[in-house]
Amino acid sequence: MGWPRHVSLPLAPLLVLAFATVTLGVLMTTPGSTQDTAKLRLGTATPGGGFPVYGAAFIAAVQGADPALAIEAVNTKGSTENVPMLEEKRLDIALVQGEVVHEVLTGVGRPRVDLKIITAMYSTPGMFVVRADSPYRTIADLKGMPIAWGAAGSGLVILGRYVMDGLGLDAAKDFQPVYLERAGDGPAMVLDGRVAALWGGGAGWPGFRTVTSSPQGGRFVAPNAAEIGGILARHPFLKPISQPAGSFPGQSAAIPSVGSWSFVMVRPSLAEAIVARLAQALHRAEDRPGPQLAETTTKNTLAAATPSMLHPGVLAYYRQAGLHP
Repeated sequence: MGWPRHVSLPLAPLLVLAFATVTLGVLMTTPGSTQDTAKLRLGTATPGGGFPVYGAAFIAAVQGADPALAIEAVNTKGSTENVPMLEEKRLDIALVQGEVVHEVLTGVGRPRVDLKIITAMYSTPGMFVVRADSPYRTIADLKGMPIAWGAAGSGLVILGRYVMDGLGLDAAKDFQPVYLERAGDGPAMVLDGRVAALWGGGAGWPGFRTVTSSPQGGRFVAPNAAEIGGILARHPFLKPISQPAGSFPGQSAAIPSVGSWSFVMVRPSLAEAIVARLAQALHRAEDRPGPQLAETTTKNTLAAATPSMLHPGVLAYYRQAGLHP
């Protein structure tokens, strides 16, 4: 049976567009529907750090909601390698620390890159952890001491540089910097005394958990109120963020600091329909969040990123689901 004779040729593009729109709506709103398998590569970081742990939870959440999204985790050097790998299409999606996102989207120290965001991951208030029996209680106490800043390609290293710069310090000159081959090497160096402190951030961050769960125990060293004010005045893109009480063993009170949100970023050329499925899967996963994805919510994403920073597929799903105008 052919098209009705009274349908003129100029209407054909409109019919195709309408069909595509309906198809995208069905794709995003039909739980359990049979969908094409999409194979994606997710860039994380070096083993032992927070990104690989988050990446595993991210994959489990997405595939729990949309099993046809087959995601492979790829260990990388971290945020600073994930960005060029997205540009070169060697990755489809990647985890990127907030300070690196700031530099990439504003062109600080490199040409601006038009990468897009799928979701906010978690907030990262930067701070040090030391052994509980150490004498170090302030950042000034740590000057001149060996500090494990993290893996060389990690965005945490960049966060540390910004925070120290806001205090009038140079992370590479006013301390004895130690950069790690693997993020997981840092806690052992604190516990055996090779370094005085480990820099990091984020509720549940593995490095902090290892130190604070050890027989020696751990204690946190963060900027005080005056130091936080100075850091934010010099680098206003950073935000005041607190590490909630009870985030780690022995931490009875919230710890104020500064930091940013990390994001799951995507190469702009990834198909809008695929990105919409990712956004939908993450939204469904909000009903049963594990500890790693507790802050990965639509509300936090819209608060931490402007609409122009989000991939069109994310915005399409948000609007279709009534989550954003």
